[in-house]
Amino acid sequence: MVNRAAIILRYKEPFIRWINESDPDNPSPDITMESANEERTVYLISDTDAETYEKWIKSNYESLFEDELYAWYIDETLWPKNRTKKMFDEWFEVECHSVLIDTVGGDIFDDEI
Repeated sequence: MVNRAAIILRYKEPFIRWINESDPDNPSPDITMESANEERTVYLISDTDAETYEKWIKSNYESLFEDELYAWYIDETLWPKNRTKKMFDEWFEVECHSVLIDTVGGDIFDDEI
């Protein structure tokens, strides 16, 4: 086991609607909730933060929101304005998984460094 927990954000209907309405290159992209949620980003947090992950989300929702928007459209002019915690809660379902087992056993490294 590793001393981390995992946060996964699942898209809700408002996020899917935004994806479909904001695509500048395809007037009717028809992205479904199922297809958009197939592959999700996993955010690792400390195992102690997992105990009160709602508090961690409240402190970090803005950067999470931006990461998810950027994953779809890098043009920030397409992003919704005035992104609030309430909006975040309406757009995402948050899953927290507190048990992570490293089955590889080798070093973990950041491939961008």
